[in-house]
Amino acid sequence: MLQSFYKENSIEAGCDEAGRGCLAGPVVAAAVILPAGYENERLDDSKKLSAKVREELRIEIEKDALGFAVAFIDHHVIDQINILKASIKGMHEALTLLKTKPEHIIIDGNRFFPYHKIPYKCIVKGDSKYMSIAAASVLAKTYRDEYMVKLSLLHPQYGWEQNMGYPTKKHREAIVKHGLTEYHRRSFHLIDEQLSFEF
Repeated sequence: MLQSFYKENSIEAGCDEAGRGCLAGPVVAAAVILPAGYENERLDDSKKLSAKVREELRIEIEKDALGFAVAFIDHHVIDQINILKASIKGMHEALTLLKTKPEHIIIDGNRFFPYHKIPYKCIVKGDSKYMSIAAASVLAKTYRDEYMVKLSLLHPQYGWEQNMGYPTKKHREAIVKHGLTEYHRRSFHLIDEQLSFEF
């Protein structure tokens, strides 16, 4: 089971994001504060879980957490400031939305910008080590997937209900065939050069 906290005797928020490597749609960040001593044997890095388990955990996390928040940063902002800054901006916005102010923050990954002078720790693969980061990863992933499924109804040819905007072969082929939508990120390398020769 994952560790319940990094810093003892502290109100600690875990942060993570989803959608950083996608070609379309927003990047979604979440912040979660769990109760001291919280235990959940199923909780893990969202990428290791099935969609069904993620949805079940989302309900549990939202019921059990002392505080949680989710923030969407759209593709326009991603193109303007780059995906790393957009991801961190999303985490900052999620932290701001928390009703309880954290005393310490732990972040999945190795990059973060200071937030209101609150001490923080970046943890590589933190979503597979700490409960609150894993919980944030589950919320970010489920909220983003839900949004991309809705967008897929507007543009069914890109298969977003299955690839969630990630650069699968089908998604890239659809870009070549149908062009870009208003939801695609212009700052990303959207089309494989080799793929374009197939058409």
